[in-house]
Amino acid sequence: MLSFIIRRLGVMALTMLCLSLVVFFLINLEPNLKKLAISQLDMRSSAEDLESWLQRNGYRQNFFVRYGQWLGVMPKQPSIDPETGVASPRFAYCREPAEARYSGVLQGDFGCSTKFKVPVAQKLVPALGATGILMFWVMAVMVPVSLLIGVLAGMREGSRTDRSLSVASITTTATPEYISGVIFTVVFASWLGWLNGSAASATNQGVTFYNFTLPVMTMAIYGIGYIARMTRASMVEVMTQQYIRTARLKGLSFNAVVLKHALRNALIAPFTVIMLQFPWLLTGVVIVEVMFRYQGFGFTLVEAAANNDIDLLLACSLVSVLVVLSTQLISDIGYALLNPRIRVQ
Repeated sequence: MLSFIIRRLGVMALTMLCLSLVVFFLINLEPNLKKLAISQLDMRSSAEDLESWLQRNGYRQNFFVRYGQWLGVMPKQPSIDPETGVASPRFAYCREPAEARYSGVLQGDFGCSTKFKVPVAQKLVPALGATGILMFWVMAVMVPVSLLIGVLAGMREGSRTDRSLSVASITTTATPEYISGVIFTVVFASWLGWLNGSAASATNQGVTFYNFTLPVMTMAIYGIGYIARMTRASMVEVMTQQYIRTARLKGLSFNAVVLKHALRNALIAPFTVIMLQFPWLLTGVVIVEVMFRYQGFGFTLVEAAANNDIDLLLACSLVSVLVVLSTQLISDIGYALLNPRIRVQ
């Protein structure tokens, strides 16, 4: 297992390096650099002024040199005034030094946010914390409810309970977040008037039940149906196994057979599905946070993309890749621990 984890960590590092190179190339295409220069100067700036700004701040350096500076394996250069030759910080509001130094991702420096005028870490860390709270409550609602629905439906295949829960699960799975979010807003906020606060105040006034309910419900409702369907299918398959029939013939009650023999084996497949919900949650987070103005990771990612905030966008992309690869690793390890046959192999 240890050698497997070490190999996977090596593959993860290589994958992150390759993907970061691709994202760095796409973000630093010429139209994006022009938009960045315009946002930092003025819409009426001449082409010469824009080019001068890009040249002065190092955006005209060799592509691989800039990528190495972002990683932190090459020294990051300050801004040089072409007329006086005086070195100055590239972005004064981030307190960058006026001398060359190694300062990149490997040193914990993710750059400067040109949209929010602060270091990237200062903006990204609180956003990740806010999204972490949101995702925790989504999982706390989604996982127990979906497992319960799936187990109840799969215990007695073809029963009225099974058909009713299956129809409900399919309905929720077929409803995307931007549809359920609008429905919940209309029903709970407009018609019933239960939610007087909006999700936009969640990060400003503290997370409360009222201003946090709609985003959690919107994200959980889709995942509940999907995980419940997977749990039901796994439970149905387990209940038809020979050892379940043998346990029933020995006189064990139906509930004892389900709890002691069927449940653990039935939860192997749903565990993998649950862990793979985290990459999906990143997509759902973007939609939900923008819809409800919840200022977390998804909201920050959209703001960075809309304003061509290169360093912040690169940091968000790196976090996204890390979350996807980490959850896949945890999923594989958990699957091996739950399934003795995989562990032996």
